Amino acid sequence: MNSLLHHVELYVSNLRKSTDFWGWLLEELGYEPYQSWEDGRSWKLGPTYLVFVQTEARFLDIPYHRSRVGLNHLAFYASSQQHVDQLTSQIKERGVQLLYHDQYPYAGGSEHYAVFFEDPDRIKVEIVAP
Repeated sequence: MNSLLHHVELYVSNLRKSTDFWGWLLEELGYEPYQSWEDGRSWKLGPTYLVFVQTEARFLDIPYHRSRVGLNHLAFYASSQQHVDQLTSQIKERGVQLLYHDQYPYAGGSEHYAVFFEDPDRIKVEIVAP
C-alpha cells in the first residue's frame, strides 16, 4: 500500500452543489460516504478518500480553471464500457454538459473508451472503461 493514493482534498465554490454532483457520481462508482462536517464532505473507496471543502469567501474571487497551474482533471475507472455508457446517460439526464461529445466514447483515442465532463466548478472529470 505504500504507493496508493491516501486522499485528495478539493476546495469548492459551493459545497451543496458539489456534494450533490460528487456524492451521486462517487456512489455510482462504488465510493461510500465517509466524513461530514459543516464545511466539508468526503467519500471513501478502500483506503482512498476524496474530500470536498467549502472555500472561504475571501478566496472565491478567482475561479478555478484547469489550464492554470494545478489540477487538470480527475479520472476514475468504470467497471466496463457498459458502465461508462450508463453513467453517460445519467450525466446527460442530470443536465451536465459532456466535453468532446462529438468524439464520444473515443475522445481519448481509439483504444480509450471514456466520457469527459465538468463538475460545478468546471473541474474536468473522466470516467474510463478498464
